[in-house]
Amino acid sequence: MIYADLHIHSKYSRATSARMDINEIARFAPIKGLNLVGTGDFTHPRWFKELKEKLVSMPGMGLYRPVDKPESPLRFMVTGEVSTTFTFEGKTKRIHHLILTPSLEIAAQIGDRLAKYGDLSVDGRPFLEMTAAALVEEVMETSRRNVVIPAHVWTPWFSLFGAFSGFDRVEDCYQDMTRYIFALETGLSSDPPMNWRLSALDRYTLVSNSDSHSSWPWRIGREANVFNLEDFSYDAIIDAIRSKDPNRFLFTIETYPEYGKYHWTGHRACNVSFPPEEAKNLGNICPVCRRKLTKGVEQRVDELADRPRGFRPKDVPGYKRLLPLSEIIQTVLGAKYPGVQKVWKVYNNLISRFGNEYFVLLEARFDEMAEIVDADIAEAVIRIREERVNVIPGYDGVYGQIRFLQEEREVEKEQIPNQTSKEAVRRQRSLADYM
Repeated sequence: MIYADLHIHSKYSRATSARMDINEIARFAPIKGLNLVGTGDFTHPRWFKELKEKLVSMPGMGLYRPVDKPESPLRFMVTGEVSTTFTFEGKTKRIHHLILTPSLEIAAQIGDRLAKYGDLSVDGRPFLEMTAAALVEEVMETSRRNVVIPAHVWTPWFSLFGAFSGFDRVEDCYQDMTRYIFALETGLSSDPPMNWRLSALDRYTLVSNSDSHSSWPWRIGREANVFNLEDFSYDAIIDAIRSKDPNRFLFTIETYPEYGKYHWTGHRACNVSFPPEEAKNLGNICPVCRRKLTKGVEQRVDELADRPRGFRPKDVPGYKRLLPLSEIIQTVLGAKYPGVQKVWKVYNNLISRFGNEYFVLLEARFDEMAEIVDADIAEAVIRIREERVNVIPGYDGVYGQIRFLQEEREVEKEQIPNQTSKEAVRRQRSLADYM
């Protein structure tokens, strides 16, 4: 089985941990349960230099292993994210794209081509003055084995379907280069069932990645892709994605979409958020400050959907909704942060017993977990796995909040739709106590 997180960032990207290097990634990714990760940021000159020094090519695989950890089961795929800015029909569009490539040699050629459009040394995710179609053309002219995947396609900013600078159709964004696009990245605030509501997306494979800016296990691998392949290689993985074969591309690991930072429409400054219908009734105007609300992913999907909720296409990879183990433990213990010692102690006990986090989240039995950790924590893991959990939706850059066990009754009250602007403020301020 291959557990792959193909979209992460290095220490050279903005708002990324200074410890996000090959050694730290190679340390924590296997603890999570990953055996394949993207390098991220291959276009950045200093990171590219580190990749050449810290990675060793696996002959015939199109993948790499860490130099300093020859025994590691972890493999790296050369990947990077770029941001393109261009004008379409008089409006500025800012779109992020994930690039996959089979070698550092080809990655260097891509970098040479993209350097014409922006300064690659400014950020690990460079800002390029070029159209999305031109990006795909440059990448595919370098090698037909390369892949371009629209990144986190529903995020309000910087995405294909983004409410503020995106498109309504894939074809409008990529023009005649759309023929090279065969997969879309769902992003934290959406999952496959939300995307299945658009018949226009049936031709695309849905992939999920963490877009992690840290190697901590509550960030890296929080979303991932699971394959069952005889050949552990770049080409086999790409073919499995392209084919959408559910026998080879088994499922994606998804956070609950409500957990994402932009699931509901809202306004962070005023502590208010709304489900789609209520936001539309308000004209997407904040009832507190009268400014425009940040339109959430759920509302944006509703705008473009031509199918009812619950529709599922035939013969597509499945999905499993999970949440990071550290944050499950944090919530049960009432800790302020997943990195505190009392959370690590419980986390390490589980990892020592079961091997990695994915096994705990997907397979460990309640009675086995309860032998070594508090029964409430074991029960919480089972509830997450079985989707018997409430998540207060995230909005406008605020992550969603997990609620289970003794808190369930309170959550039912908190999730009653807003009736008045005063009630909206009261409800959200009460939730702020948990943030």
